[in-house]
Amino acid sequence: MTKPQPNSMDVARRAGVSQSAVSRTFTPGASVSESTRAKVLAAAEELGYRPNVLARSLITGRSHIVALVVAYLDNQFYPVALEKFSKAFQALGYHVLVFMASNADEDVENVLEGLLDYQVDGVIMASVSISNRLAERCESAGVPVVLFNRRQDDERLSAVTSDNVAGGARVADHLVACGHRRIAHVSGWSGSSTGRDRRNGFVDRLAAHGIEPVAILDGMYDRDVAAAATRTLFSGEAASRPDAIFVGSDHMAFAVMDTLRFELGLRIPDDVAVVGYDDVPMAGWPAYDLTTVHQPADGMVDATVETLMARIADKTIAPRILRIDGPLVVRGSTRPHPDPTGGHSRD
Repeated sequence: MTKPQPNSMDVARRAGVSQSAVSRTFTPGASVSESTRAKVLAAAEELGYRPNVLARSLITGRSHIVALVVAYLDNQFYPVALEKFSKAFQALGYHVLVFMASNADEDVENVLEGLLDYQVDGVIMASVSISNRLAERCESAGVPVVLFNRRQDDERLSAVTSDNVAGGARVADHLVACGHRRIAHVSGWSGSSTGRDRRNGFVDRLAAHGIEPVAILDGMYDRDVAAAATRTLFSGEAASRPDAIFVGSDHMAFAVMDTLRFELGLRIPDDVAVVGYDDVPMAGWPAYDLTTVHQPADGMVDATVETLMARIADKTIAPRILRIDGPLVVRGSTRPHPDPTGGHSRD
């Protein structure tokens, strides 16, 4: 015969405290004295008791679970951000459930349907779009949504991004100051706000310098597509080839650099300069030594967590859009900058 699982009343009797004291001990942030906590934890360990989180969520209306929906993890920026999110929410007594989804409407809809079944307290969409219908569904269910590294024209959705327009403009200033005039752009996916904003900031600032890009190709945030775009850029006459390339993410920039060096036999930065965006750890590796715009992951994650927690606590708080600026980190993939104020070296 199976022995019944111990419950909170069993723990209360063993510890000599009330059942409510047991409940407070296992509730993050609840008030309980250290002596009571010690007695309850000792009794729970002796009995092999574990609190029923799902049952407690039915009583409190809070599951203390946050859903993080990610489009892809091959971009090195997202595993870094995911680790930071996990640590930040754990410190607040929350757990993170990670769901993978493409930007296809049907895929996102299926994922959201599934995560709402978990009674999550909030949702973070990392570089994933959400339709107006799904936004309405989350709102009606009382589940706040915050977009991370992506924004949408929907007043119900909070969003936290880097200042992508300013970052793109900063790259343009740097390349022009380094003497480049034949400049190409391998952009992030044009269907994303992030890709469009970085491209627009870059192109508009080049125009202010009287320069038009020799080419703009959509890299789709994909290594293979970015490599193919690089081959296209250098397939024509020498006079039409770029002497500098701004790539919309480090993930794609690594593919661009590998193609330039190992397939086309070009030297970086002597033959062509390369600038990325994100400043992932690999960008500082000697193999790449990539000049790139630093995307402030710590600040972006902190702002996202703060925004989501505020809306979980008070659904009437108005959504907000936050853009966090980051510096250009100058490394060896671009020529030495004649103006020392043109970038910030970290190495």
